[in-house]
Amino acid sequence: MNADPGVWLAAGAADAVGQDLLELGAVFFGLGLLGMVAHRFGLSPVPLYLVAGLAFGDHGPLPLAAGERFIDVGAEVGGVLLLLSLGLEYSATELVAGVRQQLPSGLVDLVLNATPGAAVALLLGWGPVAAVALAGVTYVSSSGIVAKLIADLGHLGNRETPVVLSLLVFEDLTMAVYLPILTALLLGLGWVSAATSLLVALGAVVASFFVALRFPQAVARMMFSPNDEVLLLRVLGLALLAAGFAQQLNASAAVAAFLVGLSLSGEIAEGAYTLLRPLRDLFAALFFLFFGLRIDPATIPEVALLAGLLAVITAVTKIASGWWAGRRSALTPRGRLRVGIALIPRGEFSIVIAGLAATTSVDARFGALAATYVLILAIAGPLAVRMAELQLTTHRRRAVRSQRARRDGPADPPAEREDREG
Repeated sequence: MNADPGVWLAAGAADAVGQDLLELGAVFFGLGLLGMVAHRFGLSPVPLYLVAGLAFGDHGPLPLAAGERFIDVGAEVGGVLLLLSLGLEYSATELVAGVRQQLPSGLVDLVLNATPGAAVALLLGWGPVAAVALAGVTYVSSSGIVAKLIADLGHLGNRETPVVLSLLVFEDLTMAVYLPILTALLLGLGWVSAATSLLVALGAVVASFFVALRFPQAVARMMFSPNDEVLLLRVLGLALLAAGFAQQLNASAAVAAFLVGLSLSGEIAEGAYTLLRPLRDLFAALFFLFFGLRIDPATIPEVALLAGLLAVITAVTKIASGWWAGRRSALTPRGRLRVGIALIPRGEFSIVIAGLAATTSVDARFGALAATYVLILAIAGPLAVRMAELQLTTHRRRAVRSQRARRDGPADPPAEREDREG
């Protein structure tokens, strides 16, 4: 008796779906365990998620045979949600004022952190196009990682956070101009095509700012709903539409999502933030996992020394540029240090740049160097933030104890007082 082929096909599809569910279940459960370990020791889970990505990648010891497409899309959604949540915390007016104030600091950030990458590429003989590409890798901080760190550490209300966000938005806006130019250089496009791509990207950014600044109430009315489910779907849908549209135009999806959050205010922003927070945490974990998935561990040893040296140099230059920005904003030395250290992690944009360069005639070592460099700072950055926070907390406690001791006076034993008086 011959079995129906349709039954076989249905059974095969069911087996494939079951395999996908098993792998995704294992991934989520494993990430949950890593998150539990991180929070148990008061650390950010981001570095652990990145290392897990190395293990689950195609070249890792536990490669994923299925579910990669879901993780790919989920990672993009995670990056959008991270920036959307940050945008909900601030108004467009505050952001524009901050970016204007930080314009000189943004230019200092650009010069200090792009120069080391360009210099290394030229010294290695990779040519001017590779120099432009590596300059972008070393310049731009990871908005996703920084946003996650700010949320994990509860720094959203700190005085230095608007300074950090202003510099991040400045960098993302710079990427909106930089990426079309880099793409044209890598593909050898003519000046007309490059100029057209750049104008389209700039037009998208300007349009996004115009809507966020001029028509915030209209957007809020469109989004409003007394039903939580409807509000969640509207806000998330608008953010994904804006991010996708920006991505199609070679603009910054991160900036687009951030501006959607800025366009909402008042009770709508508060309600949307509360509803989006669990989704943000879920997809943010996929975002960092996917980042690790794209790195081949076998390429790390060959370029590890050079990548480590470049990471140290640009970590210092990020701290310097953050200190400069904090000083212009009249922050205390501790606040200036927080700004600089918060900007150390590199991430999504750097990997995008490395991916673009890897598909062209740029030196084959470029991709490995960029990936290893980003991995080092994506792990070391969050750890540096946590260590600095612990040191600042310890210093603050010592200062408080010292003030109390001066206020209350000495409490020496009688014998010691007699020795001094004698």
